[in-house]
Amino acid sequence: MTQTTAPVATPATVFPDEPLRAAQGTFMAPLAHEGVLAVSGPDSARFLQGQITCDVASLALHDSRPGARCNPKGRMQSSFRLVRMDENEYLLAMRTELVERQRLELAKYAAFFKTQLSDASQLWRRIGLWGPAADTALSHAGLEPPASINGGNRTSAGTVFKVADAAYEIWLEADATESAIQRLRTTAMPASTEDWLLGCIRNGLGQVTEQTYESFIPQMLNMQLLGGVSFRKGCYTGQEIVARMQYLGSLKRRMYRLKANIPEAPLPGSPIVDLHTGRGVGEIVLAARAAESVEMLAVLQKDAAQSPIGLVDINGPSLILSDLPYKSELAASEAASDHQAKD
Repeated sequence: MTQTTAPVATPATVFPDEPLRAAQGTFMAPLAHEGVLAVSGPDSARFLQGQITCDVASLALHDSRPGARCNPKGRMQSSFRLVRMDENEYLLAMRTELVERQRLELAKYAAFFKTQLSDASQLWRRIGLWGPAADTALSHAGLEPPASINGGNRTSAGTVFKVADAAYEIWLEADATESAIQRLRTTAMPASTEDWLLGCIRNGLGQVTEQTYESFIPQMLNMQLLGGVSFRKGCYTGQEIVARMQYLGSLKRRMYRLKANIPEAPLPGSPIVDLHTGRGVGEIVLAARAAESVEMLAVLQKDAAQSPIGLVDINGPSLILSDLPYKSELAASEAASDHQAKD
């Protein structure tokens, strides 16, 4: 089972310890696997614009977008949801174990700007909400569902960001948590963090973890299709490598969705091999247990994706390819990239 660490407290009696693994219904779960890095001060937008992959300058107040911070070789040190809470404050939600590591890395460059970096995990209670009645649940809680993916809406009850169709992140200040959760419960069933992760896998939303730190470039996690990479905003750390992969058509690995009939979810970074040769062809990005199988996102070599593949070694369980929700956009992007490479 995927291991998670809770950065903040949520009402202990509300959310189950074990995943529900239910396919139907409307659910809410604590985002206990993530923490929050705050970047605040008058130079924050300018500072972040030169450090992360997404376009900070075009981010509207109370909106969000996915993004990544890369090393100079274009390898992702973190992936996150960037939100703009006010004119001079940005929040980055990422895996808990990466918050302090990323703060220290960014602090090397923040010294030249009027900006401060801090771990704001304890200031926020974040809830994932998904399912056919998610909009109704938000309305009952005094929250307003955004119209578009990555859009956000803020009310006195809290802030909501749409992350996929019928899937939302709710950001609550600590003193508003209990009442908001009770109102959400009139429509949504409490579930576990792993249930939320399963939804992320089905929506094709990968994430950098401690085990995959500096393993992937953004396009390997399909971030260019999710609004997480800007190719027009100018220079940022790792930008040259990321742009080269986009315009020269040289990307040989990308993220796929997989299933396996195994009892436990493998950890991120677990190897995937060609079952004929034993050759390593990829690694797990994210995995979670569903009702009858384990579902995964994994970065694979493109030429190996259609071959028999398995976990860990040649004797490991076989893996089955499943569709990503944005498969048509992915196909169009790869066709365009191949065309650019030939020109």
